[in-house]
Amino acid sequence: MNLDIDKWGSFRIADLFPVLQNGKANQGMLSDGDECFYIGAKKDDNGVMIHCAYDANLIQKGNCIIFICNGQGSVGYANYMDRDFIGTTDIVAGYNEALNCYNGLFIATILCQERPKYSFGRKWKTHLRDTVIKLPQNEDGTPDWQFMEQYIKTLKYKPLSTLSKGGKKTFDVTKWKTFKVEDIFEVKYGINMELNACIIAEADDEDAINFVARTEENNGISAKVKPVEGKTPQPAGTITCAGGGSVLSTFLQPEPFYSGRDLYLLIPKEEMSDYTKLFCITVLKANKYRYSYGRQANVTLPHLELMLPVDEEGKPDYLFMESYMKALPYGDRI
Repeated sequence: MNLDIDKWGSFRIADLFPVLQNGKANQGMLSDGDECFYIGAKKDDNGVMIHCAYDANLIQKGNCIIFICNGQGSVGYANYMDRDFIGTTDIVAGYNEALNCYNGLFIATILCQERPKYSFGRKWKTHLRDTVIKLPQNEDGTPDWQFMEQYIKTLKYKPLSTLSKGGKKTFDVTKWKTFKVEDIFEVKYGINMELNACIIAEADDEDAINFVARTEENNGISAKVKPVEGKTPQPAGTITCAGGGSVLSTFLQPEPFYSGRDLYLLIPKEEMSDYTKLFCITVLKANKYRYSYGRQANVTLPHLELMLPVDEEGKPDYLFMESYMKALPYGDRI
């Protein structure tokens, strides 16, 4: 199916979603459990912050669009949520009886194109109802919900396969120990380049270099640029960590890259496989909540404490970390 956007119509959010419901909770109101999702101002993982106990006073119905209206780095994004959840006060849930998982994904994708309007600290909630997006329409000028559904259903994808049987090892975190980031890694400041000083490369440019910045999307890659004379790219296999912007957005870079402002490089002090690096990255990113409300990690990153599994000598058990990652479903595809 083709998209002829010239024939699309313009629709206000308030008209598309007759019911717009604010999130009700903050994390201090939650109880431990795994009955439902706690959804917040987060683009990744479909907005899921943590699992929590069911609370009838806080629960919100699923089959809705989640609008991220507040928060650091994610304002302007939208997700489709298929199940009941508890939402933070940073989100608004939009409901329409015609919504389903297919046209919901279509609309969420369109909505995410609105995100650039809410950079530099602008919030969405004030303008949400009057936000206008373009969608396929019927001859009578109403949204073509059926077309959107059918379009998503026709998209082709190749199912992932894995040789791993998922026989992962269990965690006994009571035996883990605390290490500072600087105990495990040498923390270095990147090249501190500016993207606007680079030349964006064409899509088919085989010499293009990844430009890694402080974004939490696309493995931190903001663009591909032409090689810059006198600037040597950072080597593949390096871990990048944002000290500002989307703070603690941390990734393993599989290709050589240039680094932007407030981006730190984590160089293992001991030999470490990519599997082990990915384990450490996951532990490191679990600390993102410490840097909410504009807090930066430029000074504190080396001293940030990580809980890691240890061997009999009390040293980081890199072999266990590697084995655990390999045992995960699709771990063989890394």
